[in-house]
Amino acid sequence: MFIKDYISKDFPCFNLSDSIESARKTLEDFGYSHVFIKKSHHFYGALAKDFLYEEDGGTLKELEHQIERFAILDDNNIMDSIRLFYTFNSNVIPVINKNEKYLGYITCDDIFQDLSRYPLFSESGAILTVETPARKYSMTEIANIVESNNSKFYGGFISFMSDEVVHITIKISNENLASIDSTFDRYDYRIVEKYYSDEKSDLFKDRFGFFQKFIEI
Repeated sequence: MFIKDYISKDFPCFNLSDSIESARKTLEDFGYSHVFIKKSHHFYGALAKDFLYEEDGGTLKELEHQIERFAILDDNNIMDSIRLFYTFNSNVIPVINKNEKYLGYITCDDIFQDLSRYPLFSESGAILTVETPARKYSMTEIANIVESNNSKFYGGFISFMSDEVVHITIKISNENLASIDSTFDRYDYRIVEKYYSDEKSDLFKDRFGFFQKFIEI
């Protein structure tokens, strides 16, 4: 799951002296959200597509003030890329090495496709967000509550945290959902959100939607 295993190398990194028109054409060919800029043979930053259409012509130097500084190191884990995709509203992220040399890029499609192999995203089931005081948070206890009701615990993550409370969003199988609700209540967990019905119907049809919720934390 290392970034270096997902790098593509067919997307160029532009110089500030290159024309805005050439950058536009590249984005139209690839369909990405950003072009990448290098300066003095080092990665410099990324420029969002919208800014390329604010000027009638000229070079990328004229848009230098709009450049955003984001990239990911080739030895990072793919999970490190998720926040970058979301924060910069990007569908492509530049990959660099520790010397800030541009190596290529990764796309959100590549990452989504890989993560979709894991049960947290691939299995159909129910999504539940529970709240507990921060001092007593235990993912082990939450998993045990689910499994003690003969349901499967596919995974979870902290979707909100403060000094007082923690929200934990979990993915579970559809068995014994009403019983799981009752057990959480008995252990003083508050159910904040749930994406299933008490009749045990599977309302979670859109797996990509769950992944979107995951990256928005």
